[in-house]
Amino acid sequence: MEKVLRTHKINKYFYDPVKFQVLKEIDLSVNKGEFLSLVGKSGCGKSTLMYILSTMDTDYDGDLEIAGQRLTGKNQNELAAFRNEHIGFVFQFHYLLPEFTVLQNVMIPALKLKKYSREEIESRAYEKLKILGVHEQARKQSAKLSGGQQQRVAIARALINDPIIIMGDEPTGNLDSYNTQLVFDIFRELTHVYKQTIIAVTHDGEFASKSDKVVEMSDGMIVNTREKNVALPTS
Repeated sequence: MEKVLRTHKINKYFYDPVKFQVLKEIDLSVNKGEFLSLVGKSGCGKSTLMYILSTMDTDYDGDLEIAGQRLTGKNQNELAAFRNEHIGFVFQFHYLLPEFTVLQNVMIPALKLKKYSREEIESRAYEKLKILGVHEQARKQSAKLSGGQQQRVAIARALINDPIIIMGDEPTGNLDSYNTQLVFDIFRELTHVYKQTIIAVTHDGEFASKSDKVVEMSDGMIVNTREKNVALPTS
């Protein structure tokens, strides 16, 4: 299978108030179209690892490679450009701009990338909203949507530049059980139908248990990796 992300011997230290090793010899590989959950108790290092995988944290030892590009050692401008084009983010809070419409919120990363015309970006944004089932809300102000709808818009925004990977930081942390299941179903469809790669940090054991691969961390180390073959949805 095609590998889209690899790490080799990632080590990370904190120095305040004393030197402490928070990540230890992390070797991880992620396949294209895989839905991976990072789990573990608070303080185990999973969020720290996510920041490194997403290129937001560059203060580590070891190597990070995404889509065949070695990202370790690149400067902040190079990494920011890489993130905008190749990594989509979905956070616990949606971070939509309330004064903008749903469509305008989704368009923002593509307008920044400047790869397509404004007309093309608007069309692409609408298509992403359609995939997420919120296209009928496109002209509404984002503040007028429900929490579940807002998170789906945030996922559409993460998809607008056709990223190699979507990184989710507790993407269902603020949602009720109904919307948590809805977001999970969307993630599963994105991976199994559209071959989108997703890496999500989560405390939700049920959410994690249904993903393709579960990577469990403890004391800064990967202690267990569970994979399963998930049947593709039938049409």
